Amino acid sequence: MSNYPVDMSVTPEVEAFFDPDTNTISYVVKDPATTSCAVIDSVMDIDYAAGRITYGHADAMIVYIQDNGLKLEWIIETHVHADHLSAAPYIQEKLGGKIGIGDKIMVVQDTFGKVFNEGTEFQRDGSQFDALFQDGDTYQIGTMQAFTMYTPGHTPACMVHVMGNAAFTGDTLFMPDGGSARADFPGGDAGMLYDSIQKVLSLPDEMRLFMCHDYGPNGRDIQWETTVGDEKAHNIHVGGGKSRGDFIKFRTERDAQLAMPRLIIPSLQVNMRAGEVPKDKDGRPVLKVPVNGL
Repeated sequence: MSNYPVDMSVTPEVEAFFDPDTNTISYVVKDPATTSCAVIDSVMDIDYAAGRITYGHADAMIVYIQDNGLKLEWIIETHVHADHLSAAPYIQEKLGGKIGIGDKIMVVQDTFGKVFNEGTEFQRDGSQFDALFQDGDTYQIGTMQAFTMYTPGHTPACMVHVMGNAAFTGDTLFMPDGGSARADFPGGDAGMLYDSIQKVLSLPDEMRLFMCHDYGPNGRDIQWETTVGDEKAHNIHVGGGKSRGDFIKFRTERDAQLAMPRLIIPSLQVNMRAGEVPKDKDGRPVLKVPVNGL
């Protein structure tokens, strides 16, 4: 492991919010010493068939923050999600805070700016976000220091955010019986994903890991918290010392059988803009559907 500033003595309070429509888990993470908090991987609701956006999931997080007298300082995106839309700007408008993502967002914006035939008005420099993180960057949530780990493979812009003894993995890892995320999106790479997972698993065994998604394999109840030690021992894709070559072979064969996520087309357009819905020349919210573009 690189020289990351791990501090296992700090135990943030973590409240999870599960969205059953997208199997996404969002989090409010509170500094144990103050009322400061962060939101991780928020969800904006969409009825894609009707073209209707609502904010029930985000409103539940907002009510929780307000009812507990918390101060929102950060709205973190672990990556540009392909399966749900971010509610970051909606939450920011209500509660403030800075929106942050990894600086490789620019790679994603360049790739999908072409897919969606975005014009020159679409900035590909990450300027839609308030902060762009690099590997090992630190930031404060009240008195609690957080740091970032660059974990590409699922996408080029994936990051794990570590806050005290809690790490938020995005899609880099799933629960031990869920394995790992796909690596076949543009810019994804199974070998890089394996290396990123090993980086996460080099954290202390007691480090709490919080997942961004869970699908309840084999009919079990939805879960989202595990530990580094549990993943190392039991993860079905990388645990027990599975080799890089075996992982690449499995992940490549598995990904070739997977369908595209149901909400990938609206998600990418919105999330590469930090949660803003694109608008047409008359200022009306509109989404594009590229034909044979993905």
